[in-house]
Amino acid sequence: MAPRLVVLLLALLLGLQPVTSDLYLPALPAITQGFGASMGQAQLTLTALLLAFGLSQLIWGPMSDRFGRRPILLWGMAAFKLASVACAFAPSMAWLIAGRALQGIAMGAGVMAARAVVRDLFAPSQGATVMSQALTGLGIIACACAPLGGLLTEWLGWRVALIAVAVFGAGTLALLAWRFEETLAQPDAHALRVGPLMRANLAILRHPVFLTWCALSSASYLGLFTFLASSSFVFIQFMGYSKTAYGFLMLSMSLSYIVGTFLCLWMLRRTSVHRTLGMAAVLTITGGVSMAALAHAGEGQDCYGAWAVMVPMYIFMLGHGVHQPCGQSVAVVPFPQRAGTASALNGFLMMLGAFFMGAWLSTHMDRPVFALAHGILLWAIVITLLAWTAVQRHGRPVLMPTAAA
Repeated sequence: MAPRLVVLLLALLLGLQPVTSDLYLPALPAITQGFGASMGQAQLTLTALLLAFGLSQLIWGPMSDRFGRRPILLWGMAAFKLASVACAFAPSMAWLIAGRALQGIAMGAGVMAARAVVRDLFAPSQGATVMSQALTGLGIIACACAPLGGLLTEWLGWRVALIAVAVFGAGTLALLAWRFEETLAQPDAHALRVGPLMRANLAILRHPVFLTWCALSSASYLGLFTFLASSSFVFIQFMGYSKTAYGFLMLSMSLSYIVGTFLCLWMLRRTSVHRTLGMAAVLTITGGVSMAALAHAGEGQDCYGAWAVMVPMYIFMLGHGVHQPCGQSVAVVPFPQRAGTASALNGFLMMLGAFFMGAWLSTHMDRPVFALAHGILLWAIVITLLAWTAVQRHGRPVLMPTAAA
């Protein structure tokens, strides 16, 4: 496959996450009102998606090591399309939550395989660059999702917004069936055997390189998830913005993330991965501290508005555009024969953290501004500590042959 085609396919597969969440977020208050549900139930539509997404990767990863990336991608994307249609026509909140869980299971195949494909095709340094390019594409997709979701919800209703997710899944499936070629050179016949699988998982989980980069990418994602899970309530219900206005606020956030990925590429060409991450952490902690400080200083006053949330979030997202591509690509580097399994573990741990973060947010949404600000501050501190300590000590990728056994 041509490099540009690989980047495009990776962007579409990784873009499943913002399409499934960002396009849906402007509709969340309308869905909550339409079903007469609580904020806690509304949060479950996100946390159920993410928990199912994380758990499913533990199965999809070894399956892709055994059967290859192409069949897993085709099965997964077909299931994603069907689950998305089911969500659009859900008759109740309970059915919608169940549909979102099925959607998460199917989405796991695409995102897990995307990370594994990078390891199949590219060396570590090149892999970080390719992942950064693909995540730039993800950022472009995310830019379109929130405004589109807001417009569709206001003009045509929330069910049409969810149908748009199914359309994206169908288009991605068609392109995969037409152009994607298998990237796994040699499938592992023992990948699904319980004994070797357990030993491989334990070896991966004990590897300091995996633990370091997985922790970094997970913490960075959890900062973004905190914003995604709470921002619609902050801007639409608390501050009174329209769904369309909220969508454009999300677009501006995605633009800052795209700038962050370009910043990542620029720095990687000029210095080491470790130094790049250390400098990006300065942006991360600045965003987290400033958001919390502005919330405590101005919340409830006339001068406090969207700017007090978005400006710190722009700064945080610049750092996220550096931490995420580096973290996701380097975490699987030591495991060339078990890239699918390592990618699955990375994704599972990331989504497990999102599940617990979502559960915490659901109990603190009586004051959504502080729930958002305190969550961002927490993850900014964690990311900065990791980038300045663990990444510098244990972050150098070293191949581990025993992980393939």
